[in-house]
Amino acid sequence: MKEIITVSQLNDTIKELLEEAVGSVWVEGEVSNLRKPQSGHTYFTLKDDKSQIRAVYFKPYGRPKNPTFDFELEEGSSVLCRARLSVYHPRGEYQLIVESVEPRGIGALQKAFEQLKARLAAEGLFDERYKKIIPFLPRKIGIVTSPTGAVIKDILHITHRRFPSVDILIAPSRVQGTEAAAEIIQGLRNLQTAGDVDVIIIARGGGSLEDMAAFNSEDLAREIFRSPIPVISAVGHETDFTICDFVADLRAPTPSAAAELVVPERAQLLSRILHLQQRALAGYGRHVADRQKHLASLQERLQDPRRLLVDWRINLDDMQERIQRALRQRRENIVNSLRKSEAVLLHQSPARCIKEKRVLLNILHKDTLSHWRSYLATRLERLRKNAALLDTLSPLAVLERGYSITRKFPGGEIVRHSGVLYTNEEVNIQLAKGGFSARVEKIYGE
Repeated sequence: MKEIITVSQLNDTIKELLEEAVGSVWVEGEVSNLRKPQSGHTYFTLKDDKSQIRAVYFKPYGRPKNPTFDFELEEGSSVLCRARLSVYHPRGEYQLIVESVEPRGIGALQKAFEQLKARLAAEGLFDERYKKIIPFLPRKIGIVTSPTGAVIKDILHITHRRFPSVDILIAPSRVQGTEAAAEIIQGLRNLQTAGDVDVIIIARGGGSLEDMAAFNSEDLAREIFRSPIPVISAVGHETDFTICDFVADLRAPTPSAAAELVVPERAQLLSRILHLQQRALAGYGRHVADRQKHLASLQERLQDPRRLLVDWRINLDDMQERIQRALRQRRENIVNSLRKSEAVLLHQSPARCIKEKRVLLNILHKDTLSHWRSYLATRLERLRKNAALLDTLSPLAVLERGYSITRKFPGGEIVRHSGVLYTNEEVNIQLAKGGFSARVEKIYGE
């Protein structure tokens, strides 16, 4: 005999086999189809280039955390999940019940960067209102970078070429590795206490996200924000961005660009000064010439006061003519307004309005009487038909045709068939008019 089981029993068996055989596993993959409903649970698909599996992260486990930074699941992030394999009973689908999540690879560093960036931005560390002004011509520039790399050579070469007399103070530090962030912070502090540094450049060449991890340090970002001296970030290439870039007072796309931004070219500066001097002298000359012309004009007007009297007389005549024209226009407007008001009053005569309303009232009275007569006639006809119908359906009408109604005594139940009667039982018989009592002597079949 065949053993028959239900779908639910089959799913239960598969669930038990999977959970016992696989148990808890570590699974690496990419997050997709991420959903976070109001229940607080997190649903997503974990996939690689060949396959995928559904996963659920239940709220009681809290947020997944990494020992070094808070980590939020996002679409496309690469993660390592510790999970149990189970079966979702209603649909018969196997899925991962995720217990913990860790970020993996470059995606983890990028995620840590984005989350730190968002947190510092929310605190206001990137706000423009906190940015300090970079001095136009600094007397001494502090530089935090490696003392042996190509970066410091480029900066020194450019600053010497553009303005040879500017002073450079170098705070040597490593720019890569686990100790780099602490050394950069110490270099910043040393330059801040030097006393006569006008601006600080933090510089490093390009590299991968791991190479520039020191410049994404939260401690370094807060040290730059607290610095009383303006700080220029010149880290990586033009397309590279670090936390240091966002919190600094100015971001330079490259270290060489930072040197060009902070130090003006001496020859161009001298040319600019000479040009401004020439513009100032030319402007002063034009101003003097304009004042002389104005003075000459005043002298000419004072020499012939009769010209002023002629001008005033002309202006007076013109004003008098404008006043007379305005008065005439005003008078015409008032007359027109009175005529319009008179016409409106005539049109709105009380006697005329009463006559028109009386005619309208008579018409409405006639229409109303006609409507109610028709309405009452319709209702009376409908009442007559309904009364006739009621008479037709009345039990009394049936009794008038010779029928009677038999009721049991004393209960009053209507007798519809002989099966409910007993011999010698008393019954009441109702006729169309009146009735009588009777006693059952014999009972016939149906």
